[in-house]
Amino acid sequence: MTSGPDERDFIQSIERGFAVLLAFDEERTSPNLAELAAATNLSRPAVRRILLTLQRLGYVRNEGTRWTLTPRVLSIGQHYSASHAMIEIAQPHLLELSAKTGESASLAELDGRDAVYVARVPVRRIMSINVSVGTRIPAFASSMGRVLLAWAPDAVVDDVIAAGLPALTRHTLTNGDEFRANLRQVRSDGWSIVAEELEIGLLSVSAPVRDRTGEVVAALASSTSAGRSSVEEIRGEVVPLLLGAAERISADLGHKSSTRREGFY
Repeated sequence: MTSGPDERDFIQSIERGFAVLLAFDEERTSPNLAELAAATNLSRPAVRRILLTLQRLGYVRNEGTRWTLTPRVLSIGQHYSASHAMIEIAQPHLLELSAKTGESASLAELDGRDAVYVARVPVRRIMSINVSVGTRIPAFASSMGRVLLAWAPDAVVDDVIAAGLPALTRHTLTNGDEFRANLRQVRSDGWSIVAEELEIGLLSVSAPVRDRTGEVVAALASSTSAGRSSVEEIRGEVVPLLLGAAERISADLGHKSSTRREGFY
């Protein structure tokens, strides 16, 4: 929690409620009270009150000593999709890109230090985790994140670097100066290829999507495996398709591209 002039407007009970909801994940699909208290650093009585409130609202259910989420939590993400025209606009372009490449196509937005999938057309599972809408991945080690950070304010990039660039694989870029140089190259090229930095065997390429003001609001990505393609093949065959799709989504969002391609239109 950050301090500021609006600190008095911060409602801690809401923060704690979301902390409990977010504690349900792949490792804790049906946690008990003690497990949720440990995951959230809240007392058991506080977690119990939050769970009972969420149960009354229909977001969790009790199964003996354990708790599970109900389908109602999906409505939160549904409301997000319904209120963001970009996702609806992008979907046919994702389908077209996936059909042309034969690979998965995704759209992501930056949330803090993570890139979050907001739309996706999966073709095959190429990551160890099950990627779906809402999945978060470290922005610094992904092509989507690199694109989003390349056009983000300096303070955002500074925060990501200050938090550390841990080696997720032996290929991960971990030096802050080299990372900044990579982001400058992404801005110059207008796209980013990241090879096996997030996960061994994973190759991905991304390009920025802009709104009518020219601001980069999302990253469009195509992902494959090292066994199916190479960086050279992606650069020669996929990048042109990706840039075209990103431009069409941007145009549908009202962006008017210039003929001078400096830092990707």
